[in-house]
Amino acid sequence: MSRLPRVNILGVGISAINLQQAVGEIERWIASRDAQYVNVCTVHTVMECQKDAHLRWVVNNSGLSTPDGMPLVWLSLLHGYRDVGRVYGPDLMLALCDRSQTTGARHFFYGGAPGVADLLVRKLQARFPSLVVAGTCSPPFRPADTEEDRDVLAAIDAAAADIVWVGLGTPKQDYWVARHRALLRAPVLIAVGAAFDFHAGLLRQAPRWMRRSGLEWLFRLLQEPRRLAYRYLVYNPLFIFKVILQLTGLRRYPGF
Repeated sequence: MSRLPRVNILGVGISAINLQQAVGEIERWIASRDAQYVNVCTVHTVMECQKDAHLRWVVNNSGLSTPDGMPLVWLSLLHGYRDVGRVYGPDLMLALCDRSQTTGARHFFYGGAPGVADLLVRKLQARFPSLVVAGTCSPPFRPADTEEDRDVLAAIDAAAADIVWVGLGTPKQDYWVARHRALLRAPVLIAVGAAFDFHAGLLRQAPRWMRRSGLEWLFRLLQEPRRLAYRYLVYNPLFIFKVILQLTGLRRYPGF
């Protein structure tokens, strides 16, 4: 696990970090070949962990569990971590791609619907001309069989990737990075959520002011109401209720 501290939010250890610290820690892992995985965490992730003890174990044993959602940032600040900032998955991808133009880190992109990873790479290379792409793979919607999985792992290792970006949606991507961590030579696996679709230009990002003020959920709900209604209209109020219970000491959540 990372040397950086964590905040107990409903029993989920959220790394008390900002974007600059996250980039620095990941670059340290690459330089030392320290095998780790990263979960980019939102309120949705924390709430999924409430009903899934295995997912909670996965997040709590990651190298970093970044505060992607603003409520996680605010709670970290409330706990006294004054330097915490949002480590938004799409921003983390851009920051590491930019930095790797200098460091030469090699990126592999695993996830998205057919063709999305290749489209993402074209967009990123137009933005970062010196970006080194080790490879891409858009997996089938059905669960991969053992042979397919073995072939994917062999391709990633053959590509000598330093960072493997995994965009399969929560919690599937979080399970994937944890399950495959010991099977890959790449030092860093990052479960990054919707960053593939955002940077491929398939989904619009919320305006920056909405992302900073914690209103991104509203923007995304209006974009995809049928898919995201339960996540935001049920999980968000329930999260607030549970956090109030934790902060007032009416309910305790085991540490990590």
